[in-house]
Amino acid sequence: MSQVLAIEAAGYRFIKGVFQYSAGVAALPGFEIHRARFAQALPLAEGFAAIERHLKSLGRPLAAFCACELRSPRPFTEDEFAAFNRLYVGTLERWGVVRQGLNPVARTNICPELDKPPSPCFYAFSYTMPAANGARGSFVAAGSGEAPEGMGSYRDHAIRLGDRSVEGMREKARWVLGEMERRMAALGFDWSHATGTHLYTVFDVHPFLRDEIVGRGAARAGLTWHFSRPPVQDLDFEMDVRGVYEEHVLA
Repeated sequence: MSQVLAIEAAGYRFIKGVFQYSAGVAALPGFEIHRARFAQALPLAEGFAAIERHLKSLGRPLAAFCACELRSPRPFTEDEFAAFNRLYVGTLERWGVVRQGLNPVARTNICPELDKPPSPCFYAFSYTMPAANGARGSFVAAGSGEAPEGMGSYRDHAIRLGDRSVEGMREKARWVLGEMERRMAALGFDWSHATGTHLYTVFDVHPFLRDEIVGRGAARAGLTWHFSRPPVQDLDFEMDVRGVYEEHVLA
């Protein structure tokens, strides 16, 4: 069963995940999650600086930072991914967001197949804001590829490793969709609460789009397909989902 912990001062609760990110976040009563997307993706250090300025301009603490979306040039090897995660988490530790190895921030990190960034970048981020009474619940489920997390090697636990056939991709999709549902359920949500569902793959999903994705209610708010790969080599299919009612684009 997923462990959900609350950070009262930050205004959200999170599903305990691996050291590099949590499995999802949801606003606590009295708060709501806002999302901001950069008009142009920013390299990691510039992105962190821009996020810090944005939060300060709103009078919000750094701890309000609760989720982010990254873009990387190409899928990492397992060792490269571990090294990148240590670099990324280092800033969150300096901010006081990650404490004693516990990381509450949800994350999606994917690799565009075309128009690749030269280095890992921030594409978007989410944060909590005080909300008026009666605000709708808001959440962000972190991205997941077709392998359980926290098991060591992704490759060793990937669903249908290397199988890009229709049935192979269908089984990968079923597992990832199930993981999205598990994460939403842990936070008290389901597909009916989603305002955005996102798919990341370069392989054909049309043979099972109707039955596996639309048919189970995962596209009630539409489906945004990013022609991209998951961040670790040998993974082929990733999704994330959110229910957020305030979104902004930062020039």
